[in-house]
This record gives sequence, C-alpha cells and structure tokens, in this order.
Amino acid sequence: MDITTGIIALGIGLVVGFLIAKLLEKGKATKTLEGAKKEAASILKNAKTEGESIKKEKIYQAREKFLELKAEHEKVINNKDKKIAETEKRTRDKESQVSSELARNKKLNAQLETKLQDFEKRKSIYERKQEEVEKLHKNQIEQLEVISGLSAEDARGQLLESLKESARSDAMAFLQESLEEAKLSAQQEAKKIIVNTIQRIGTEEAVENCVSVFNLESDDVKGRIIGREGRNIRALEAATGVEIIVDDTPEAIILSCFDSVRREVARLSLHKLVTDGRIHPARIEEIVRKTEKQIEQEILEVGKRTVIDLGIHGLHSELIRMVGRMKYRSSYGQNLLQHSREVAKLCGIMAAELGLNPKLAKRAGLLHDIGKVPNSETELETPHAILGMQWAEKYGEKPDVCNAIGAHHDEIEMNTLIAPIVQVCDAISGARPGARRQVLDSYIQRLKDLEEIAFGFGGVQKAYAIQAGRELRVMVESEKVSDEKAAQLSFEISQKIQTDMTYPGQVKVTVIRETRSVHLAK
Repeated sequence: MDITTGIIALGIGLVVGFLIAKLLEKGKATKTLEGAKKEAASILKNAKTEGESIKKEKIYQAREKFLELKAEHEKVINNKDKKIAETEKRTRDKESQVSSELARNKKLNAQLETKLQDFEKRKSIYERKQEEVEKLHKNQIEQLEVISGLSAEDARGQLLESLKESARSDAMAFLQESLEEAKLSAQQEAKKIIVNTIQRIGTEEAVENCVSVFNLESDDVKGRIIGREGRNIRALEAATGVEIIVDDTPEAIILSCFDSVRREVARLSLHKLVTDGRIHPARIEEIVRKTEKQIEQEILEVGKRTVIDLGIHGLHSELIRMVGRMKYRSSYGQNLLQHSREVAKLCGIMAAELGLNPKLAKRAGLLHDIGKVPNSETELETPHAILGMQWAEKYGEKPDVCNAIGAHHDEIEMNTLIAPIVQVCDAISGARPGARRQVLDSYIQRLKDLEEIAFGFGGVQKAYAIQAGRELRVMVESEKVSDEKAAQLSFEISQKIQTDMTYPGQVKVTVIRETRSVHLAK
C-alpha cells in the first residue's frame, strides 16, 4: 500500500513537473515571440526611415539632373538663336549689297546705252567720211592712169617686181655676210668654249688592271689558304668567281678576274680570313656573303656621295646603285666613275656657257655610260648606249636625258641640244692626254689599220698615221686625183674609218695633193 502510494505520488510529481516545465517553456516562447515582434517592428521602422531618405536623395538628384539638362537645352537654344541672328544679319548684308550692285548696274547700263548711242553716231560719220575718201582715191587713180597711160594693176605689178628684185639682192648680200661672219666666229667661239671648259675642270687619273696582289705576312699562310688537298682555295674560287694564283712570288697571292667587284670581294674576304685565322670552306662561304653585302652597301654610299657632290637630285635608287658600281669598272684603263664625273662637270660648264640647263646636262653626263655596268650576261649583247637609255627610260628620266645617253655614240638620232654636248664632253674626257691607257700591240695595230684604210682607195701614194693616231695624212698622185677628187677622197676615208673602227675621240684626215712643174735653164 505504501509502495503503491509512493509510486502514485512519484507519478503525480513527474506529471506535475512535466506540466510545470511545459508552462515554463510556453512562457519563454511567448517572451521570445514578443521580442521578435518588437525587433520586426524596429526593422520596419528603420527600413521606412531609410527608404524615405533614399527617396528624398533620388528626388534631389533627379531635380539636379533636370536642371542641368534644362541649362544645356537653353544653351543649345541660345546658340541656335545666335546663329540664326548671324545668318539673318549676313542675309540682310547680302541683300543690301545686291541692291547696291543692282543700282550700280542700272547706272552702268545707262552709261553704256549713252556710249553706244555716241558710238553709232561716230560710226555713221566715219562711214560717210570713208565713202568720200574712196571716191577721192578713185578719182585720183583715174587721173593718174590718164596721165601715165598705165592701169593701176600694171603699175602695181611693175612696182612689186622692182621691190622683189631689190629685196632679193639685199637679202642675198645680207645672207652672204652673215654666213661669212658665222664661219669666222663659230669656230673661234667653239674653241673658246671647249678650252674654257677644259681649263675649269680638275681631273684625276686612275689605271685599273685585271689582277690584284694580296700581300701576306709570311709564306706559311699560303698553305692554310690552299688547305688540305686544295679544298680551301677551291671553295674560295667557287664562292667569289675569281682565279687565285699561288706561285713562288714571295709573300704575295695574285687574284685574277675581269670583274673588279668580284676581285675586291675576294681581296677583302682573304684579308678577313687571314686576320681571323679560321680558314675552312664553311667559314669562307660565310665571310664571302658578308663581304658581298659590305661591298653592295659601299656601292650605294659611293653612288649617293657622287650625286650629292654633283648636285643631282631625284635620281632613282637603282640608278644610284649603278653609278656606285662604276667605281669598280674601267674603260681603256680610265676609271669609269671618274670619267663619268668628269663628263658631268664638263657638260654642266658647257651647257652654262651655251645658255642651256646645266643641271640637266650634268644628269645626262653622269648617266651616259651606265650601260657599261650590266646586271646580267644577256645585257652584254646590247650596246651600252642603248642599254643605258633603256634603263633611264625605265626609271623615269626625262626624254632629253634618255636621248643624250642613247645618242652619245650615234646609235640613235640626236633630238635635243644636250645630246651633242654629252658626246663632245665624252670625247674630251676620253681623248685628253693621259686619260686612257692602251696596250702597245693594240695601239700599233690601230695605226696600221688607219694606214691600210687609206691605201684601199685609188690614187693614194703614201699614208701616215701621226699624233698617236689622232691624224691621218694621205698623199695622192696629182695625175690621178684632182682637187675636187681630193676633197671627196678625204670625206670617203673619214667615213670608212668611222664605220670600220672603234676609237676614243676623233681622227683628222688630211689629203695632200702636190703638183710640181720642173724646167731647166740652159
């Protein structure tokens, strides 16, 4: 009983405790809910406050933006109003100007009408006076015809014939005097111009050979240049196109080639290889390539310096390169670049003396021999004057310059005054003493050819080539050759020499006919 009562009391106590716990939890939840409600109300209040402030700020920003746009709009409108006002002012000014012009034109028209009326009156008076003069002239002619017994046509014919005869005789006399004066002065003036031109030019002389000598410090280097079984020297010859001669000449190697550019490339390449000390086929090919680029750059620099020194502007870069290549070419032992510079200076001086364009003449003189530096073997078949003219035309030179280049050896007809100047200056530069060098055998052969050409004509007794081949004196038999025939023979021999031979300068042909009459006094 006591145990049961205790268990029941314990159960009741547990139930009461559980109920009390539930009541306590419910009270805590109620308090929490009330706190949450208060917090939510506070958050809503804060959100409304912030929303109001943001709304006010946005309204303020929108008002400011509106004011800015309104100000800009008013500014644009003011500018447009200002432009419209200016346009209206200009229009009013133009209208006033047009009105004044119209008033002035009306005044001028009125004056013109007055002048036209005055002109018509004067014209009618002039026509009346002209009719009166014609009547008087006709009456005078009729009276003269009656007095002289000749008609007007016959008298006019006789007068014209007499005037024609007088004018013809006066013209012939004047022409004869002019021709004689021109013959006397032309040769003197030409000599004077040429002498003055030659005196004002300073020249340099240079002799080019077909071989170059490369000096060595010792003969031990020759073996390294030749290489094992000659592989180095073969590689060097193949890369440069130059024949390398290694003989018993002490401390020297001979480089042989007709192309001066290749010979210079080989000389510089050898110098670099010997200085560096590494000589083998791969190194040789590398050094030769670098040296070729160096020479090409040097050619361009030489061309640029030349055209700057001569005051020539606007020359094509390819023509400048050809001018630079002329440094490594020679003609009869005369350096081609020095010859061309000399011809250019001579042309400029002579053109100035004759009142022509000296700059154009210099240009033609510098470029007249560019055909002697062809880029390929196929171009060697074309005469250098024609090839140079084609290049000049290709690179935009003027027709006067192109014609002067092509005609300086008479391959084409001369169409400008600069062409004969270039031809003469080329002959002066090539024919002056010491300018060109000839081999003795070819020099003697040229003298023999001159004399043989003279002996090929009938009536020639003796022929002598004198003054280093500049003059050919021909003595003829007086019985077979008359004076008229001697003059013709001189012309024919000169034409034969001109067509059959090549030579610098000119050859003077002198035909001498001697008549002797011998009698004895006893």
